[in-house]
Amino acid sequence: MESKAIFVNAGGGFNTVTTEQLKVKKPAADEITVRLHANSLNYHDYAVVKGLWAPLERRIPMADGAGEVIDVGENVTEFKTGDRVVSTFFPTWINGEPVVDGFSTVPGDGIDGYAREYVTSSSTSFTKAPKGWSHVEASTLTTAALTAWRALMCFNTLKAGDTVLLQGTGGVSIFALQFAKMVGAKVIATSSSEQKMERLKAMGADHVINYREEPNWGVLAKELNGGVGVDHVVDIGGGETLEQSVNAVRVGGQISLIGILSGQICEINIVKAFIQQVRLQGVLVGSRSQQQEMIKAIDVNQMKPVVDKVFSLDDMVAAFEYQESNRHFGKICLEF
Repeated sequence: MESKAIFVNAGGGFNTVTTEQLKVKKPAADEITVRLHANSLNYHDYAVVKGLWAPLERRIPMADGAGEVIDVGENVTEFKTGDRVVSTFFPTWINGEPVVDGFSTVPGDGIDGYAREYVTSSSTSFTKAPKGWSHVEASTLTTAALTAWRALMCFNTLKAGDTVLLQGTGGVSIFALQFAKMVGAKVIATSSSEQKMERLKAMGADHVINYREEPNWGVLAKELNGGVGVDHVVDIGGGETLEQSVNAVRVGGQISLIGILSGQICEINIVKAFIQQVRLQGVLVGSRSQQQEMIKAIDVNQMKPVVDKVFSLDDMVAAFEYQESNRHFGKICLEF
């Protein structure tokens, strides 16, 4: 059996993307073979394919993959043929404290990923998908959803009545909004698009701020929460947003450092941060067991992801170019 696969050359670049056919190997002990049907796009995948975080060798990109188990190797008891599954970001981090440093074990970066029709890999490379979700929907979970879940539910666990400040309308922020409302928390969200701000309010955001019109949006967010500051900030901007996140957070509150969309280097008032006893927590996705706990909560609450647009596998570069435009609200996916 053969599988169509998308490759990006060492060094990256959209112009180096090619399509090839690969032989699919039978699963060995503790392995499963999955017929993949969908991927979802993340900034990390974009950076690899674009060449911003260039692979050192030819690589099959995409960390997020969802599909159906078609064969299982010896010793595999968790899965059976026909199970619908979704990939894990760190296949070797099963539970407990982080055991990985960087992206050397991450599909689509350090190892080959899921921009292909079939894959045979360790059973820990997947978990079962949420009940009733399509493959496209399930593919949104691996990176963005688990990052949002771990940020809000695994450090200073979010609870009813807490207030969360979210930035933008990408995958992590939209999932964080959904998880926050799931537990009864209040949400303040930022965007520069009036149309997107209306969609955020329709999804349950209690307050929205146009950060272009209000450059000191952190101070405004603090005022919107009674002047005491918010309990939790999910910071996806990095360089140009962290100072405002510190302005927004309450004494003893938490800022989850998620992304670097506005840069990797910034200046913040260190004195203000330690006087307020702010917790700055770096969050790089999560473990396999955290993904399983997240999916249990999704099943109980019958949550569904927000999918903006779906492309074919052959149109992967076009999907990334659409991502560059920043017109999306929620996740961009590939279906095949």
